[in-house]
Amino acid sequence: MITITDHFRRAVDDMTDRVHAIRDDQWHRPTPCAGWDVRELVDHVTMENLQVPPLLAGLAAADVADALDGAVLEGDPVAAWDAAARAAVDAFSAPSAADRSVHLPFGDVPGAEYAAEMVADLVIHSWDLARATGADERLDPELVDVVSAWFAANEAAYRSGGLIGPHPRTPPDADPQTRLLDAFGRRR
Repeated sequence: MITITDHFRRAVDDMTDRVHAIRDDQWHRPTPCAGWDVRELVDHVTMENLQVPPLLAGLAAADVADALDGAVLEGDPVAAWDAAARAAVDAFSAPSAADRSVHLPFGDVPGAEYAAEMVADLVIHSWDLARATGADERLDPELVDVVSAWFAANEAAYRSGGLIGPHPRTPPDADPQTRLLDAFGRRR
């Protein structure tokens, strides 16, 4: 049986492949995320992974954010990503991680919901990174389906909160990846 922990691990692995492929001359390229270059995008997802262990341990998001304030990619950004990714995968792999209460800024959610949100963020930002660096933009089809199903119930909240861009007009014959990227407001 595939679990949200398995999906998280696969999303981390996909992002890891893309982070490891970044050339030295690509760290300051713009990404589809307005205002973020490649380094800032990788810093963002690294920071999110660093937050996983303390959030699953019961700390509040505000306390965790204060402790991790600032850029986290000092020195070797790939090594920083790898360490944060391993720690996050280990934390979500712990017994009962999916059932723990996670104290996020918008309220408490079960660990499984937090993992689903993280999977979505990793999948979309993995595409952003691929687009910025000229890498293969194909996403894992199963993860696209998982994120699409999760996002269908959350899109309105993301859109009303200004967390995603406007939804472009999607062609009726669009494939699932295109539909997902459009739902997140990505321009291809």
